Amino acid sequence: MLDAFIQLFELQNILFLVLGTALGIVVGAIPGLTASMLIALTLPLTFHMDPVSAVTLLIGEYVGGISGGLITAILLRMPGTPASIVTTFDGYPMAQQNKAERALALGIMASVVGGIISWFFLAGMSPALAEFALQFGPWEYFALVVMALVMLAVLAQGSLAKGLLAAALGMAFAIPGIDSSIGQARLTFGNSALLTGFGLLPVLIGAFAISQVIRDACAPQMTQKVPVPQKRLPIFGSDVKTHGLNMIRSSVIGTWIGLLPGIGANIAALVSYSTAKQVSNEPEKFGKGHEPGVVAGEAANNASIGGALIPLITMGIPGSVTEAILIGALTIHNLQPGPLLFQNAPEVAYGIIAAYLVANVIMLLMMWGAVKYIAQVVRIPRSALLSVVLVFCVVGSYAVNSNFTDVWVMVAFGIIGLGLEAARVPLGPFVIGFVLSPIAEEQLRASLMMTDGDVTEILSRPYALLFLILAVLTVAWPAVVARLKPARKEEMK
Repeated sequence: MLDAFIQLFELQNILFLVLGTALGIVVGAIPGLTASMLIALTLPLTFHMDPVSAVTLLIGEYVGGISGGLITAILLRMPGTPASIVTTFDGYPMAQQNKAERALALGIMASVVGGIISWFFLAGMSPALAEFALQFGPWEYFALVVMALVMLAVLAQGSLAKGLLAAALGMAFAIPGIDSSIGQARLTFGNSALLTGFGLLPVLIGAFAISQVIRDACAPQMTQKVPVPQKRLPIFGSDVKTHGLNMIRSSVIGTWIGLLPGIGANIAALVSYSTAKQVSNEPEKFGKGHEPGVVAGEAANNASIGGALIPLITMGIPGSVTEAILIGALTIHNLQPGPLLFQNAPEVAYGIIAAYLVANVIMLLMMWGAVKYIAQVVRIPRSALLSVVLVFCVVGSYAVNSNFTDVWVMVAFGIIGLGLEAARVPLGPFVIGFVLSPIAEEQLRASLMMTDGDVTEILSRPYALLFLILAVLTVAWPAVVARLKPARKEEMK
């Protein structure tokens, strides 16, 4: 860990971390643009970078992207990212009461505390979990991927059926190409361009960036007058006593919810906000400009990042779309996320952990000193902003293989992503299904080869069986709850 911090503070790496955090804050403050989009767009730029520098840049963008959303959430009631939706509940009323500086100060403070507390879980749990995961064989990894996909589909926004459909569609689009086991082409329909399958980057950029560009281009343009903070951001020593317990509780909630695939920072913020309201002596003040509401939401959504990074670097399982893109970044540099990452590339594994902590400190310094200027980014004309994003999309997709077919793949998946969102089918399970499908297939094939095709062998593997049971319970639980509700109503009558 010490070596990772020493390497991180080399001039090149620290500059990339500062740049990534700054870009993340600016993009996070612009409603409609997300950290996922930013990371997908900059991923092609990391091809020829050192792996440590690459992940440092992307981690900075991740932290900055989640944190930057609080600025417009408080000032304009327009959350820059979905993770900041809860911040609007009390942050915007505080701004209307001429307490915008106070709301921003509390949000920034809670964001940093949430990030630091979740870092202790990330640094403490990751090496131990990676060592434990080394005991896993192909059956365990296959069951783990199945469990992650099922949990992601069930817990994603929308209905269970649509979540499972999205995951299945993502897995289906991962099938075309050369079968790695037998070397035979499948579902290429005689098209040589499909022999390599659909590239990860064109799919990610299309599903998230192109679909967002099309959606924003069709929406009416609105010019926002941003209320610029005029005074110094007020924070006091007494705030530690007043909001300390709330920050710690919300940070722990955010970290543990971040561990679960598919839930995300917005749900973590909502759960911690509800918890803070339930334990408060003044629950009636929530939603009317109450300081604990801002603290709870911002501490949790930032803490969820550290929680989500734990399964990513220990088991290679992405908890959200952003982690799926980070897996793509590691794959580009011939690194396999999972327990072997700590053995084969410890400088990258511990570099991610170190970068996450330092990025939170950099985010604090940047937002504290420049929040009044960052807030002005919403005044950028949408036409100019979308044009720049579109150029990055095309260049990024083409740069992967210097093949214009990837650009058409990007456009196609942009239209697919737009259609899925119009049908209220979540994109998260779709993209993560696309990322995890090759892993699941590879592990299943290896398992069947080891057991001469005996599928029942999975039932004799305790961890694999546990993962499958958890997957089944995840699917069955909503139905059980739905059946119990009428029974409870009858008992109450």
